[in-house]
Amino acid sequence: MTSNLTKEDILDILNATDSEIIKYMSETIKYQENKLITYSKNVFIPLTEICRNDCGYCNFKKNPDDPEAIILKSKEEVLETLKEAEQYGCKEALFTFGEDADEEEVVQARLEEFGYETMVDYVVDICQMTLDETTLIPHTNGGNYSYDDLKKLKEVNGSMGLMLENSSKRLMELPAHKKSPGKNPEIRMETIENAGKLKIPYTTGILIGIGETKEEVADSLLAIRDLYDKYDHIQEVIIQNFTPIPGIEMENWPEPSFLDMIRTVIAGTLLFGDTDVSIQVPPNLNNETAQIFLLCGADDWGGVSPVSPDFVNITSPWPGIDELEKLTVDAGFELTERLCVYEKYVNSEWLNDSLIDQISRF
Repeated sequence: MTSNLTKEDILDILNATDSEIIKYMSETIKYQENKLITYSKNVFIPLTEICRNDCGYCNFKKNPDDPEAIILKSKEEVLETLKEAEQYGCKEALFTFGEDADEEEVVQARLEEFGYETMVDYVVDICQMTLDETTLIPHTNGGNYSYDDLKKLKEVNGSMGLMLENSSKRLMELPAHKKSPGKNPEIRMETIENAGKLKIPYTTGILIGIGETKEEVADSLLAIRDLYDKYDHIQEVIIQNFTPIPGIEMENWPEPSFLDMIRTVIAGTLLFGDTDVSIQVPPNLNNETAQIFLLCGADDWGGVSPVSPDFVNITSPWPGIDELEKLTVDAGFELTERLCVYEKYVNSEWLNDSLIDQISRF
């Protein structure tokens, strides 16, 4: 299966103006028949804030000598947070951490103190603990991994994720990625493809407003579609807007326009409209404008937590579930909770018996 949209079609959408935008928006209606908008109730746990990348837009990474930095959370700390999340009815345990954090001596020393050689070994154990001692389902998002490391993580994760951000190597020369070797799109595409080879239910997406051209947006969306067509493992595509935060390198960088976000969400919806891939727009980054994206075809709000902040976008609090429901219903849709792994993947082709058993509790 391949999309009936060409690169030229996508560029027409991304360059649309005036009534053309309304026309394209109306075309998304045919993909909104069930009127359901989904979200996952999660707890967001940053295992470490140390990272080898130094992205110009990042508010997450901390320096190892920062006294407030999370060097590495202990299993006891993680379990305490997981147990609290259970009390709030959370079903997804989102584990994030800086890419290749164990290249830093302080993280390596803490790992050795805990009895582990690598960050991946520790994360696998954290996820196994989550399955053994809670009802939550692990979802790990910690950057690029080798094929072998993904294979280990697959056994203890309901789903995993990695933002492609953009498929253009040109962005490696711009403030967003010039100090971030892990943001090389060739490496990221390889990680996403390996996840497909291993049959890992996967989340990816693009970041809008970091210096990309419309053509690079089109290429990025098509690259994701190609991987989906090949492996069928991509369950949702995030369209995320850059938001400046005081203190980051790109604090004076312009945000993408509201219309650029509208056009990109429409393009994503129409590109994946003949599939069961969800289009997700983070509601906390679009408080005043979130509803319009539902009218452009977005059908998922992503992870929303009643327990923890969005540590990656710390200045953008999540809306409460009640508030999210009001926004959704007011736009003519129905809010419904989902798991971090979509239903089509809950079978022995994609998940082992242990994960299926954990998921069957809900």
